Order: sequence, then structure tokens, then C-alpha cells
Amino acid sequence: MTRATVTGAYGLVGANLVRALLGQGVEVRVADVRRTDALDGLDVEHVEADVLDPKALAAAFDGADVVFHLAAIISIAGDPTGKVWEVNVDGPRNAGTAAREAGVERFVHCSSVHAFDLHTCGPSLDEDGPRTLGTHAPVYDRSKFAGEQALREAADDELDLVIVNPTGVIGIHDHAPSRIGETILQLRDNKIPVNVGGGFDFVDVRDLADGMLSAWKQGRTGENYLLSGTRISIKELGQIVSALTGSTVPRIDLPLSLITPLGALVMKLTPGDTTPIFTPDSLHALRYSPSVSHYKAATELAYRVRPIHATVADTLDWFAGHGR
Repeated sequence: MTRATVTGAYGLVGANLVRALLGQGVEVRVADVRRTDALDGLDVEHVEADVLDPKALAAAFDGADVVFHLAAIISIAGDPTGKVWEVNVDGPRNAGTAAREAGVERFVHCSSVHAFDLHTCGPSLDEDGPRTLGTHAPVYDRSKFAGEQALREAADDELDLVIVNPTGVIGIHDHAPSRIGETILQLRDNKIPVNVGGGFDFVDVRDLADGMLSAWKQGRTGENYLLSGTRISIKELGQIVSALTGSTVPRIDLPLSLITPLGALVMKLTPGDTTPIFTPDSLHALRYSPSVSHYKAATELAYRVRPIHATVADTLDWFAGHGR
């Protein structure tokens, strides 16, 4: 039986990827710094492992045929403690080194579309697009490309690795919930009073999981694959949620040109004590949001995406069925 280790398995992507692996008869070990209810009831081996601890990773990867490296910190609030850079750069380096030394046959790294420079790529993006290097980009974006570079150095031409770059991930089994999941809930509950300009590409987490399985089995060694979905505006996302739930679409449109002078107001649009949805980093993503091509993945991995309306409907149904 094929054995897989999944780091960062309790997040949105991991919760769906682990289920997809089990559905294909793969024996799964999950490695994370914490254990939540996201994988409750599943036949998996749980191992506590921090990606900053090489010895823990060595134990987690022992006997694995394939490693899926998902562990990362997603940030729209900068990196005041340095933890984002540490986990997103040193983590892939440590994981790549541990996998190489453990004799893992294939390593699939889940990076991000943000590893490509959305600021300078123009209206469309494919795998030949510019990478995120300049300080004009948020630290999270820079950390994702730096993490890819660190991983390639650790692989040292010995580890068979493939890198996937998803866009904004949305979907079921979102226990935390994720930032995008929280946005959908707030749109449903009429807690976002204005339509902020800009948009982003959103991919169904189930399509991403399928794409990662295909990358494992069919991806070319050393290649990047953009796994995108559908680009829509935040207003259009609100309209989809409204059509499904009866929520009210905000009547006021706030163009991105007004974001800077109204920055203090925008930062307060999200209620509660958590990080607001709209921050300088998230607004950067909305402002610089190209059409992201998944042609390469479609032709080489048989990658397919479902309609965004179906994704949002399934996500809302899942939240409702889990007390949200």
C-alpha cells in the first residue's frame, strides 16, 4: 500500500486532501503542530511535528512514499514576529531535506499564486510569469517564492519534487474557518457594509486536492503548476451569496482608488477582534489580480474546475450543517 505523509494536514486544504488520499486507498500519516476536529473519524496516523524541527520531520517522513507539504502561515497582516517568513521559508527547506534523507520517492509542495509577482505580471498570469522578489510585494508573497527557492536548494537534484500554486482556496471542511470562508459567512450575515473594488481568482478546495493528486502521479519533476479556478470581484461573490441565501448585497461601491484615503475606515469594516478582512496586504491582492491560467495543469494533469456558484453553494451548505 502506498504511504503518504501530509504536513499541515488540519487546515482547509489538508482536510480535503487527506480525504481524497484515503478515497484512493492510500495509507495516510498526518503531521502537524496541533490536532483539531478537522480529521475526526478518519483512519489516519497522527504525528506531532513542527516544520521547524528537522528531527520531528525525519520521523514523520520515515517510510513515506510521497510527502505533501502544506504547512504554512497565511498572513494578510504582515510579519511582525518573523514567524511567517520562518515557517514559509525554513519549513520547506527543512521538509525537503528530511524527505531527501528519508528516501521519499516524490515530494509535492503546495505553494501559492502569490509566489508569482501579481503586481508586475500584467492582466494575465501563467507559469512563465515574474516571481515575487521586490519589497513592493507583501512579505507573505515574498515568503512563498523564497520558500520554493529554499526547497529547490534542499532537494539538491536528488528529491523528485513538484510544486503547485493555488489561487484563493474556498470550499468544504473549512473548520477554522479560513479568511475566505469567513468572508463568505460575513457576506451571508450582512456584516460587510460596502463593496470593495477589485477581485481575485478562487479555486474549489476539492479541485485543488484532485490537482495535487495528479501532480503527484503525473507532474513533471521540478515543474510549477498554477491551480486556479474562477476570477470574480468581491461584489460578484456577494451577489452569489445573496442569490443562495437571500442576504443583502451592499449598495455602496468603494473603488480601490479610495482605499488609501479611507484606509482607517476600511480597516474597521470587519467586526470583532480578529484581523480585519481588508488590510493593506489583502487590498494589494484585490488591486493586482490577474486572470490566472491553468492551461498547463489542464493539459498535463487533466486538471478541471467546477463552477464557482457550485463551490459557494456547497461551502454555505457545509457551514450550515456544522453550526456556522
